[in-house]
Amino acid sequence: MILASLGQAKTLGGVGSLLLLLNFVPYAGPVLGIVGLILVLVAVKYISDSVSDRSIFNNIIWAVLLAIVGVVIGAFVVFASLFRFIGLGYLSGPGLTPANIATVPAGDIAALIIGLAAGLVAIWIFYLVSAIFMKRSFDTISIRVNVGMFHTAALIYLIGAATTIILVGFVLIFVAQILFIVAFFSIPETIVQSQQVQR
Repeated sequence: MILASLGQAKTLGGVGSLLLLLNFVPYAGPVLGIVGLILVLVAVKYISDSVSDRSIFNNIIWAVLLAIVGVVIGAFVVFASLFRFIGLGYLSGPGLTPANIATVPAGDIAALIIGLAAGLVAIWIFYLVSAIFMKRSFDTISIRVNVGMFHTAALIYLIGAATTIILVGFVLIFVAQILFIVAFFSIPETIVQSQQVQR
């Protein structure tokens, strides 16, 4: 059972990570990303079961849930701010042209900017905490299957998540995703018994 699970995790995780890398492909990208995420979750579940360590899967589930919650909350704040601004009538008729933008009260513009910023910061905070849980999961995987690339990829991903607010983080996340592909395909077919029972 362990051999089958690790072999499946190796394939599913590698393919899933590759699909996640294609997340930004026009049209099909989001679908590929969702399929890739599911495959990676299944792979992590197989690894978690193989080494008898439920924390591996629990941490990755928390990571996914926090990322989803962050997007939902952030999107709600952003859209609420936009709809409030639209409700004030500033985007009706000719909209915000250079000629009429000066007529918009500074307080309403400030409220819009603050709302948009608050939404984006909320997404960033949840994403960062999500990345911390993900790193915990892959750090444990790295130790249990003796593939150090998981630790490296997770660390770069966490740094990337922390620096997405200054945009450079997206490059680091892309690099980390490539390393995750390599890491999954580097999973050995067998693992040392002591690594399985170590808690």
